[in-house]
Amino acid sequence: MRFSLKSHLIIGARGSPLSLAQTETVVRALKKHHPGLTVSVKPIRTGGDDLSTRSQSLGLKGLFVQEIEKALLKGEIDLAVHSAKDLPQDLPPGLALGPVPLRGPVHDSLVSVRGLKLKELPLGARVGTSSLRRQTLLLAARPDLAVVPIRGNLDTRLAQLTCGRLEATVLAAAGLNRLGRSDWPQIPLPPESFLPAPGQGSLALEYREGDRETLDLISPLNHHQSAVSLALERGVTFELGAGCHTPAAAWAKLEGQRWHLRAMVALPQGQHILRAEAYLDVDELNAARELGRNLAQTLLAQGGAEILAQLDNNQGPEPEEIKAGHERP
Repeated sequence: MRFSLKSHLIIGARGSPLSLAQTETVVRALKKHHPGLTVSVKPIRTGGDDLSTRSQSLGLKGLFVQEIEKALLKGEIDLAVHSAKDLPQDLPPGLALGPVPLRGPVHDSLVSVRGLKLKELPLGARVGTSSLRRQTLLLAARPDLAVVPIRGNLDTRLAQLTCGRLEATVLAAAGLNRLGRSDWPQIPLPPESFLPAPGQGSLALEYREGDRETLDLISPLNHHQSAVSLALERGVTFELGAGCHTPAAAWAKLEGQRWHLRAMVALPQGQHILRAEAYLDVDELNAARELGRNLAQTLLAQGGAEILAQLDNNQGPEPEEIKAGHERP
């Protein structure tokens, strides 16, 4: 049966500058493939945008998507656009993950006023990040650093550098690029050693199961290699059961004709890091998910299960942090 295409699409996304910027890339791509389509974007406030709430105390990976998913289930929007690294493994009944657009840069960047490399930061330098993964990798490379928890939109974070409260911060290169912040010197942190968050640089398109009109509209946006890399990385986190506040990482890269998947789980002070890697010779989504899960099992068997248990037992209150206008580039 052939389904007709909608002439108007309502997209829901967080109202942060980064979320709206990346949603706009989806809007432009849709209009390119469907010239007669009109699109409206509905900003939705999520639990992660509530500055009175400390996300670590909530411990919910879905903190940035739940309200958007509720609007999708109610039919208030037709499509949700998320940062893939914010999306939990288990979707609510009735929702599905759609095609994966072309992925942006996967690596993190070290940002400072003077454009210093990590090894060039002064002894005891204050580096801002709210990510335990980034904290872990920073302290593993430079145990002398003072990692300062910091939340806020991009301008808020960069302002802490100009006022001298921080010497540096670590941000996703994809977020910096999407917001056009080439005015700040960025030192790429090699993903081979400074492993990214699973799905970093990728967008996740979520729609209602059975909504074939919306699926037909977004299908041309699919980039197969980006979809395979996301399946590999989400396979790792699915098996680990890792959330926002687990120092876990995964990165899949196509090298010639085969995929190279690297993964990590660690304690947040950088004192105990487990790494593993595997290869995939087929370019297929189900095989990618399975390899990701198998690699996670390798990590768990090597001591990752003990690390995760220790993290569950040791979760306490967040340290004092800089925060304003929560956003997660």
